[in-house]
This record gives sequence, C-alpha cells and structure tokens, in this order.
Amino acid sequence: MGSYIVRKLIYGLVVLFGVVSLVFVLFTILPGDPARMMLGQRADQEAVDAIRNELGLNQPLVLQYLNYLNDLSPLSVHTKKNTQSSWYYDSEKYSPSIVLIHLKSVVLVLKYPWLRESFQTRKKVTSMLAEAFPKTLLLAGVAVGLAFSVGLLLGFLTVVVDKAWFNQFILVITSLGMSVPSFFAAILMAWVFGFLLSDFTGLDMFGSLYEVDDYGTGSKLQLKNLILPAITLGIRPLAIVTELTRTSLNEVMGMDFIRTAKAKGLSTSRVMGFHALRNALNPIVTAVSGWFASLLAGAVFVEYVFDWKGIGMLIVEALEKYDLPLIMGAVLLIAVILIFINIFVDIIYGILDPRIRLA
Repeated sequence: MGSYIVRKLIYGLVVLFGVVSLVFVLFTILPGDPARMMLGQRADQEAVDAIRNELGLNQPLVLQYLNYLNDLSPLSVHTKKNTQSSWYYDSEKYSPSIVLIHLKSVVLVLKYPWLRESFQTRKKVTSMLAEAFPKTLLLAGVAVGLAFSVGLLLGFLTVVVDKAWFNQFILVITSLGMSVPSFFAAILMAWVFGFLLSDFTGLDMFGSLYEVDDYGTGSKLQLKNLILPAITLGIRPLAIVTELTRTSLNEVMGMDFIRTAKAKGLSTSRVMGFHALRNALNPIVTAVSGWFASLLAGAVFVEYVFDWKGIGMLIVEALEKYDLPLIMGAVLLIAVILIFINIFVDIIYGILDPRIRLA
C-alpha cells in the first residue's frame, strides 16, 4: 500500500508541474503590460520601468519562468546582494520564511509558495485567497454533502421500492437536475425563493457568509445565506449521484454473491445495506470526488448571482480588472485541490478494492 501511495504522489507532482507551466505560458503570452496595469496608463516611464524590473519582466522568458518556479517552490534560491533584482530575498515579502543556508550572497530559503501581489490592491495573493477560500470550501462542502446524502437515499429507494411510478418520478427530477445550467438555476432559485417567496422562506436573493451588522460597526454570521447557493450548486451532482446509485445497485443485485447472500437467509436490509451498497460505492465515490473539485471551479456563476464572496467572486473581479497574479493564483489553487482530491480517491479505491493496488 505504501508504494502505491508513493506512486500516486509522484504522479500528482508531475501533473502539478505541468499545470504550473501551462498557467505561466498562457498568462505570459496575453497582451498587455502588467506594470501599466498596476500604475495606470498615465504613469511615467521611469516608474513603469522600475515595476518591470521588480517583477522581472525585463528578463528573457526562460528566466521569468525559472523565477516563477522559484517563487512557487517551498525551497527557493535568492540573492542578498542586488536589491533591484527580481531574485532578491526580501524577508518581509516572503514572510514567514527561514534561511536554511547562507553562502556569500546566495541564500536557500524555506517559505510558503509566493503567489506574488495583486496588481490592483497590492495585497498578497495568498492572503486574498486565504480569506475567500474558506467560504467557497464551505459552500462546495455543503453542496456535495447534500448531493451525496440525498442522492444516495433516492437512488437506494428506487431499487428498494421498485415501483414504476416512483422510478419515473425520480427520473424526471434527475433529468431536470442534469439539464438545467447552474447560472440559470441560480437566477431561478434567487428569484423564486429569495424574492417571490421571501416572506415565507425568510431568505434573501443576495448575501455572503458575513454581513455588516445593524449598527454598521462589525460583521455578523449569516448562515441562512448559505441555503440557496448550496442547494443550487448541489442540484446537478445530486441528480448524477441518484442515477449512479440506482444503476450501480441494479448491476450489483444481479451478481452471484448477492444471490448467495440471499440463499443463506440474510435479511433484505443486510443484503442491500452491507453487501450491495458497499460494492456499488466505487462509481459513486468517483462522482462525488470529481464533482467536489468541479464545484470549487464551477461555483463562479453561483457565487456571482448570490453575491457569495468566495473564490468565484474573486476570479470574476480579477478578470474584470485584468489582475493576472490573482487569476493565476486562483487557478493554481483549484488545480492543486483537484489533483490532491484525485490522489485521495485513488487511495480510497485501493482500500475498497485491493486489486487496484496491483495495477
């Protein structure tokens, strides 16, 4: 099992390196001057040149790429001599950091990945992402939890009840859930439950996790604002989990070990709950893990409609302002999460089915 986990981790690192390289190339070849974006179009050329030198934009593309990898790496090499160099070690900029080796003017530093600063706010991208990410993580987690629990229950009931009218009803619901786009579902949910029926539901069309209190002096927690975006974000994965559970259980129920369990006189609940459902979980786990990663990226539309101030809203605002470091940081964060979720799912597969570890 240990060697299997090591192989998956190495594979994940290789994929991550490819993603980092692709992100750098895509956003480097885009038109526009980052220095002008930071200072404005009326800035004098001397100030623009200083910013370009600070960001290393006056260097060849290969050196810019190596500098970008150096900033992202937890172990990085810097110079202590030339304060004007983009490789200069600024302890305040890279804080928190630890100098491991100091040889003349070169230092080896242990630090957090440096995602640079926002062009517009001049804040650290890591700080901005750290503030917004927990809100998106909460939204996606609640949506996936809702989709998994309700979808598993509905799929299980379609097999247990085995009534034509019930199966047809569930099929209609799941078909609607899979066919309605997220942005349309978000607008519809906000309009119906946050506007037309707001007096009955007590919900608002817009709102984030924290809002300004009635006195305007602080913020207060508003968990009710989580309900509509979480349901909207969970509609499609709920439909998919329901259909996968139904299909997978029907396949498992026709296998020999199920007939053997029934022949031994085991109760229907034990056969369905312990034997059938456990062996039907593989495709369901795949769907849930894949959708969790997708929801982190796909929450952009839902967060924008409901004004939920998470990663999605941050990406939209960054795109409007052409804030490249913030966009690149958000994309890399989502990519890292997706990669590690896939590794985690592969490990779960190895636990559920030992044959996979031998592949």
